[in-house]
Amino acid sequence: MLRINEISKTFDRGSVNEKRALHRISLSLDEGEFVTVIGGNGAGKSTLINCIAGIHQVDTGSIILDGMDITFSPEYKRSRMIGRVFQDPLLGTAFDMTIAENLAIAWAKGKSHGLTAGITRADLALFRERLALLDLGLEERINQKVKLLSGGERQALTLLMATMARPKLLLLDEHTASLDPAIAKKVLYLTSKFVSEEKLTTIMITHNMKAALEYGSRTIMMHEGEIILDLAGEERAEMTVERLIKYFESRSGTRLENDRLLLA
Repeated sequence: MLRINEISKTFDRGSVNEKRALHRISLSLDEGEFVTVIGGNGAGKSTLINCIAGIHQVDTGSIILDGMDITFSPEYKRSRMIGRVFQDPLLGTAFDMTIAENLAIAWAKGKSHGLTAGITRADLALFRERLALLDLGLEERINQKVKLLSGGERQALTLLMATMARPKLLLLDEHTASLDPAIAKKVLYLTSKFVSEEKLTTIMITHNMKAALEYGSRTIMMHEGEIILDLAGEERAEMTVERLIKYFESRSGTRLENDRLLLA
C-alpha cells in the first residue's frame, strides 16, 4: 500500500542552519496497517509525514502510494488520497462554515463530480448518522458554525472529516497533544474505531509512549532522521514504556530527555 524507499531530506542545505531531517528512510505499510511513531524533538517524525503529504519535497528516494509514484506530486493532488489531522484543532476545519458545510466538503473530497450545488436531505441524514458516532451531540448542532465548537469537539469533527471519504492513507500528527486528557482519550478511542472499521492504512505520530504501544499494530521509533526501532507482533505486545526507554537509550546512545515523552 505505502512504500517509502530511502528518502532523505535536508533543510537549508549549504547554510549555517543546515539540518538533516531524514536520512535514507525506508518504510513499508500494508493495506489497513496502523503504525504509531515516537521519538524525541527533532527526530524527523513530522518531516516524514510532511514529505508523504507533499508539504516538503524529498531530496532523494521515492514514495509509492497504492502503486502510484507520488514522490513529486503536488500536495493538492495527494490530498485527494490522503486524510490528515493536525496537532492544532484550528487547522482541520473551515471555522466560519457550519458543521454540515464542513462535512459536505470532506464528503466530496476525491469525487470526480466535485461539490454539488447544495446539501441534500440524504446528505444531512448521513452527516447526522456519522456525527452521532462521536457521542458529542454534534448531530443536534449540525447547522452551528465550527468556530463555536471547543477544541476537542473540533478535533473530533476533523477526525471524522478525514476518515469519512475513506482515504488511501490517514496521517495523524500528534492530533491529541493539545487536548485535555479526557477528550484526548475520547479522540484516541474514535481514531482506533474509525481506522479499524474502515480498515484505513494509518500513520500516527504521538508523544505518548503508552498510547504508541496501546493503539495500532506496529510502533516505530525515530532518532536524528532515522528509524532505530520497529516493533510488531509479540515483541510489541510484551513491550513496556520502561523497556522502550531503555531500548531508545541503547540504540541511540543518548538519554531520552523529552519531558512530553517521559511524563505521558
